[in-house]
Amino acid sequence: MPEGRSRALLWILIGGGAFFLFVLAVFTLVYMTLHAGGTDAGITSFGDRIGVVDLDGVILSPQPVVGQLKKFGDDSSIKAIIIHVNSPGGGVAASEEIYREVKRIRSEKKKRIVVSIETVGASGAYYVASASDKIYADQGSIVGSIGVIAQWVNYGDLLKWAKLKDVVIKTGEFKDTGNPARDLTPNEQAYMQALIDNMFGQFVQAVSEGRGMKFEDVKSIANGKVWTGEQAMSMKLIDGVGDFETAVADTAKSVGIKGEPTLVRPEHERKTLMDLLLGDVSQFLPGREKMLEQQVGFYYLWK
Repeated sequence: MPEGRSRALLWILIGGGAFFLFVLAVFTLVYMTLHAGGTDAGITSFGDRIGVVDLDGVILSPQPVVGQLKKFGDDSSIKAIIIHVNSPGGGVAASEEIYREVKRIRSEKKKRIVVSIETVGASGAYYVASASDKIYADQGSIVGSIGVIAQWVNYGDLLKWAKLKDVVIKTGEFKDTGNPARDLTPNEQAYMQALIDNMFGQFVQAVSEGRGMKFEDVKSIANGKVWTGEQAMSMKLIDGVGDFETAVADTAKSVGIKGEPTLVRPEHERKTLMDLLLGDVSQFLPGREKMLEQQVGFYYLWK
């Protein structure tokens, strides 16, 4: 190849690469600018702010909700917190940790916490809500499902059909309780039921204390059923029928905010350059919610 032609090709490659990097830099800058609007960055007003924490989907971990609540609880410029709930519940321990953080902030920080239930606030999500100062739900919201569930698939017959054997070496009678390759023994059945009954009692007690109701009155309706927001109001499971905006207006008034309050949401995780180039593939990966059916555990979950 002639020297002049090689030099021209080299300059074309350098110029094309520089142009690509320039376009990529501009795109990244625009993306970051557009996505900065959902954070509390740049907000300088104080004394009229309400923190908003979203409790969405199946609760399998107390994070990030506990961390977000703690941050708002420690922030003196946040006068109240609204938990925007749209969840069927989830893990017993995870739900309890969020519940305890709500109680801690109310007790130690003397900060008002209100729950606004959107589509569903059931089981573990309602467990969390019961610790708040006030609960709102829409008329058609799903509320309740006070109860505990443990569920797994028994594939023992499939193993027999495939002529496979499940081999277990254990140190005690109950060490492999819940083994999906076989049925529960009568002793294991009683053992599991005792665990669930204990967790159930904790749930009923929490609702009883949070809602100012008698333990037996809560227990009488704690059969796993859900109700609409309208029904839940008459049962004293919520304090008011209204949407998120109603909860915001009432919360602002209750803490002495005049006019329109500033709503502050936790900063969303920023995308990296590789995310922008390769795209978000998380929707194609099996998340923990998708793996729920394959995990043996105890859940405050409406199914």
